[in-house]
Amino acid sequence: GCTVKYSGYLEHWDEPFCTNCYSRSPGLMKLGKDITLGGLEIGLLTMKKGEVARFVFTPDYAYGRQGCPPLIPPNATVMFEVEVLDFLDSDESDTFFELTAEQQDTFPLQKVLKVADTEREFGNYLYRKRHFEGAKDRYKRAFSILGRSPSSEAEQCQIDASKLLVLLNLSLTYLKLERPAQALAYGEKALEIDQRNAKALFRCGQACLCMTEYERARDFLVRAQHIQPFNHDINNELKKLASCYRDYMEKEKEMCCRMFAPLNSSS
Repeated sequence: GCTVKYSGYLEHWDEPFCTNCYSRSPGLMKLGKDITLGGLEIGLLTMKKGEVARFVFTPDYAYGRQGCPPLIPPNATVMFEVEVLDFLDSDESDTFFELTAEQQDTFPLQKVLKVADTEREFGNYLYRKRHFEGAKDRYKRAFSILGRSPSSEAEQCQIDASKLLVLLNLSLTYLKLERPAQALAYGEKALEIDQRNAKALFRCGQACLCMTEYERARDFLVRAQHIQPFNHDINNELKKLASCYRDYMEKEKEMCCRMFAPLNSSS
């Protein structure tokens, strides 16, 4: 899949007959599915992320002898200006998820890790676009295939490293989805792999603060601060916690005063 900015021009035309350059955030498109123009498919496969190119396509690589009336005349040569914003190779990932569960189990570990990494990258792409629900689904798909039994300690380390990245992303995404209980659960799973992971401790602290579990939030955040004492995000979250806790205590005090006011007046 790739994210591209493109404009297509007919010969001797100044204005494009098609373009997505006016879109603030073009979506991810798949070659052969969303992008079907033969020449454009071939051209994009030669490009790298961040590259800009100009392609001229003869009719055989564009709209053929018939053209595409009324916009494209017969036997039209067309020119496309293309910029590749992002590129993710999902062929192996798509093939893997078409297999049965039994076939997936016999897939070589290195390929499984590559598929999980691709799914995580897709999740990262969707997260950057603020499509948090879609990102969460991609991360879950990646996590679902990392549960296989390793045949050695080295394999376990590789699986754990891949799992840790996905779990941290899931925790963060659930925070964005305002579902702190799930964010905490995935943060704690990450801590099972690495109990001194500052990001995991920070996510758990954030989740507990969202749920107004102030003591637990403080425990997680102080542990994170011990590991990274100069981390601004952790220190700011501790300040936020102190402020929230102070407000909470003042409200509790006010409520107690109101409850006992009738007793004081009657005495």
